[in-house]
Formats: sequence, structure tokens, C-alpha cells
Amino acid sequence: MAKQIKDPVHGYIEVPDALIPLLDSPLVQRLHAVRQLGFAYLVYPGANHTRFEHSLGTMALADRVCRELELPGDERLLVTASALIHDIGHGPFSHSSERLAGEFFPFSHDNILPYADELQPYFDEFGADVKEAAGIISGTHRLASIIHGDLDVDRMDYLMRDAHYTGVPYGVLDANRLIQSFSMDASNGFFLKEEGLSAAEALLIARTLMGPSVYYHHVSRIAEEMFLLAGRHALTAENIQRFLRMDDAEATQFLTASDSRCAQDLMSRIRTRSLYKRAVYVGRSQVNQQKAAELSSAEKERLREEIASDAGVSEEYVILDIPQVRREMQMHIKVKSLHDFVPFEEIVPLLSLMNRTRAEQWRLGVYTAPEYSERVSESAVRVLGIRKPTKQHRLFDTGS
Repeated sequence: MAKQIKDPVHGYIEVPDALIPLLDSPLVQRLHAVRQLGFAYLVYPGANHTRFEHSLGTMALADRVCRELELPGDERLLVTASALIHDIGHGPFSHSSERLAGEFFPFSHDNILPYADELQPYFDEFGADVKEAAGIISGTHRLASIIHGDLDVDRMDYLMRDAHYTGVPYGVLDANRLIQSFSMDASNGFFLKEEGLSAAEALLIARTLMGPSVYYHHVSRIAEEMFLLAGRHALTAENIQRFLRMDDAEATQFLTASDSRCAQDLMSRIRTRSLYKRAVYVGRSQVNQQKAAELSSAEKERLREEIASDAGVSEEYVILDIPQVRREMQMHIKVKSLHDFVPFEEIVPLLSLMNRTRAEQWRLGVYTAPEYSERVSESAVRVLGIRKPTKQHRLFDTGS
């Protein structure tokens, strides 16, 4: 008999008997203490949901897709198990520590192979190979589209769940309708039936609107950058691997207790919500976005130090935040109409509009302690060559 767990987003979730040991494993249980949205709780007090809840929800949706596709029992168990463990590679505060890890070595939370030896005994219990699960999670397996694709269940769950816990309504979508529109065959692979187009469009809109409202909100972005700066002052090649296995509370304690006074101060500010403020926050109309996004880490660090020197403040009081340009959403999935299979992008013009909107959401930020805001702002404008805002930019400026 399957174990039932009550979930606020999907109702009762059934965990097959064969997966209960995996569910109870230390690698999965650790996710109870890793926030799904990193520092977004500083903006939305309800955003305290965890990677564990999200993993359960992803597993539940993956199971529905497997049933819809009528996959055999062994493949269904493999896919649902993969969904359950797809986020075990996340470090503390989710994507925040992923950026830190990437400064020490090539890193992706989608790569679960470092945990293969720990996981394989659980997969042995239902006759599966964890390396196949790793392929599904990383996107190389023939069934990967269910979890790692254009319309995957991972994305469905986090949009719905993040909207639920933040109270932001933009992540609402009809997952059941979308899943009922999935199909697969030997010739075309994973495809979408035409009746699912509206639900698929809703997912694209949700991805676009949740960006500036939740995922790239300036307050959580500032806290994340403060966390990254603290990590750069406290972490080394010798302790980064251990750090990535910590949960949020352990990581906070580790950085707070480090020998770095800067790391101590920054983590104290995050805990008490005494955050840095925006000295500069501009879009691509005021800076050369392409040139800025192509700067190396060393070049960004040089500019950050130059701004601090010009403003006459210690370097730890200046953060230069130049996000990568968000990749354009692409939908390689085909849509089955009455008579043919048609590329999604050919029949959904909304996609190009959403990509233009996402491009306009890009912002470069310079953050500092409130008492240094004016000085740092003036210095950042000089050092970075920031142009004056156009009338259109001023019209849509939301202030500090």
C-alpha cells in the first residue's frame, strides 16, 4: 500500500512502497531544511517552503505523466524516483550556493552522479540503475522530457508552489490539462496534443511574470549577493564541498562563525534584514547589456573595487550585480494537430513576445549600506559609464 502525504498544492500525494526508503534517505530528508526560494522569504514571509516539498510535488506530477503515457511499471518507478531526487544536488539556499560552487569548479545541481554510490542501494530495492536516473535528471535519457524538458513537471510544480507560498498569482496554471495533453511515440518522441496549447501558453506567461515579481525581485537579489560576498570571504577549495552538503541553518552558522569579519557582518545583516540598498539599478537602455554580461569574474571584481575606491568606502560595502542575460525560452516540442506534427514555435507567436519581455526585465545593480548610497551611486555612474534614463525609463521606474 502506498504512503499518502497531504500537500497544499496537489492534495494527497502517493509514495509507492518501493520508494519509501529513498524518501527517508538522508540525502532527500536534508531538503526539508533547504528553502526552495533562497532569500525570497525576506520579501514574501510565506516563502518558507522547501526543496523537499517541491521534490514530492514533482514526483507526484511525474507519476501522472507516466500514467498518461502508459509507461510500464519499471519505467514509471524509475521516472518517479528520478523526480524525487532531482534536487538533491542543491546546496544551502538553493541556487545561491550553486553560483558560489561555480566559482570553484564546474558545477550543476542537475548532476547527481557524485551521490551515485550513496543512492544505488535504494535503487537496488526496485531493480533500477541510479545512472539512468542521473540521465533523466540531466536531460540525456529518452524519458528526460518528463522532468527536464520544455514543459516539464519540475517547472510546473515550482511555478504553482512558488505562487501558492508567495501569494503572487502569476504562477497559476492548469497542470492537469497540460499533462492530459502529453503523448509519446517512437517516431516523434514526446509531443503535445493540440488541446493542450492554452495550458502550455499559460506556463510560458507564468515563467515570464514570476521572474521580476519573485525570482529576480531586487530585495532577494540583494540578500543573495550579500550571501555570495560572505561566501567569497569565508570559503576555500578545502571547505566548499562540505559547505554544499549543509542545509540553510548550517551554512548560516558556518559563515557567521568564520574567521572573516566581513562574512560575519554580512550574515548578521541578512539575519536581521539590515540589507544593503540599491545605489544603482538600471536596465539595458542605460548600459551596454551585452558588454556588461560578457565581463569575466576578474573584470567584475576590478570594477567593484574601483567603485569602492572612488567612493572612498571599504570594498565589502560595494556589491556589483551584473546578471547573465536570460536565455530565450525555446520550445522544441512538437504539437500534434488533426493532420500533422507542427513545431510549437510556428503556431504560438506568444513565445517571441514573452522573450522580448524577459529581455526587458534585465537589470544591473550596485548595492551598498544605506549610509553610503549617494557616494556609491555617483561613483558607479562614473566608473560604469551609466547613461541618463530616457523618459520612457523614468516613466516605468519603481523607485527604491
